[in-house]
Amino acid sequence: MTTTPAHSHRTGTEDETLPARAAALVPLLRANAARTEEGRRVVDENIEALTGAGLFRLTVPKRFGGHEADVRTFLQVGSELARGCASTAWVATLVNVCNWMVGLYPERAQQEVWGADPHAKVCGVLAPNATSKAVDGGQLVSGRWGFASGSLHSQWASLGIPVVDASGTQTDQGAALIPMEELTLEDTWYVAGMRGTGSNTLVADEVFVPDHRILSVTQAVQGNYATEHKDETLYRSALVPVLALVLAAPQVGMARAGMEVVTGSLAKGKGISYTFYERAADSPSTQIQLAEAAHLIDTAELHLMRAAGDIDDWAAKGEYMPFTTRARVRMDTGYVARRSREALDLLLSIQGAGSFAEVSPLQRIWRDQETAGRHAVINPAIATELYGRALLGIEEQVTPLI
Repeated sequence: MTTTPAHSHRTGTEDETLPARAAALVPLLRANAARTEEGRRVVDENIEALTGAGLFRLTVPKRFGGHEADVRTFLQVGSELARGCASTAWVATLVNVCNWMVGLYPERAQQEVWGADPHAKVCGVLAPNATSKAVDGGQLVSGRWGFASGSLHSQWASLGIPVVDASGTQTDQGAALIPMEELTLEDTWYVAGMRGTGSNTLVADEVFVPDHRILSVTQAVQGNYATEHKDETLYRSALVPVLALVLAAPQVGMARAGMEVVTGSLAKGKGISYTFYERAADSPSTQIQLAEAAHLIDTAELHLMRAAGDIDDWAAKGEYMPFTTRARVRMDTGYVARRSREALDLLLSIQGAGSFAEVSPLQRIWRDQETAGRHAVINPAIATELYGRALLGIEEQVTPLI
């Protein structure tokens, strides 16, 4: 069930078709999920299908032929794709959110990314794992950025850097927009889950980044963006709530994928070993666990869509989301991940030990969800702590990313 909050925003018929386009690709993604995992990258057929459906252009400005879809639509697409393949959904999500970030840069930078290639994809890592040197007109950057999801399919990267002055003193934290051809990609992504995301390491060795391609992260966290197009609602959305919340959408989709596998198995007459139940569906324990799992998924989605509606609402009003609400969206993100994992745990119990057979898609969904749900920005414990501090008015916080 998909619940539409009364306050949610839709930007038109086109937005309404985008989740349907994603849903139509689920059978293809599902069929290619094992190959994507085995190859440790999203298969080309999936990339081509998403490109053809326009699903890598959800957050590209309409000025460049993109959809400029609202956050709610963005999340619905990510959740739908994850029903088919979590790794594909994750790559699509990260590329789209990095494309959204490009919409915050000055027009000149946006033109460099999309002017010559309207289909250019952007990956990114916000952590400033680099050193910088101030030079005439910009910064000379060296660094290593791990976990760069989507880097195998992107033409640009937005990477966290310290911004320094001529004396070497750090004056700001920035996000440097760099062509992939100026970076080296190291194959470092060997993991138990989300193997297909190809989240490898990007390396820069004294790469020059001009000032207009460096976004101030400290300013952006406060809602001060460099784009000249202040009338574009999507690019008034609150930075950290967007960057965090989009990571929760695939969590819901993975849980729904697990639900589909289990209900399909029950419909075929699966029994319960070492009991008198020839059909597990006849067991009250199965019925109760299934209902609880479905309710947890709905609960996760309700929080996901409420938070998305809040982001869209504040952007539409032209007001930056208040601090406490931004903190709550961080908690919503972790809450969605927790409830989705709990739902899948119940579904695994219904399916039994057979869930972990290599031929079962459930074991891949489980590994993917356990991995993705522990992204540092999702961390439910940290999110709960920072929200509690915000509610109490405690000024000292545990992270600047709120």
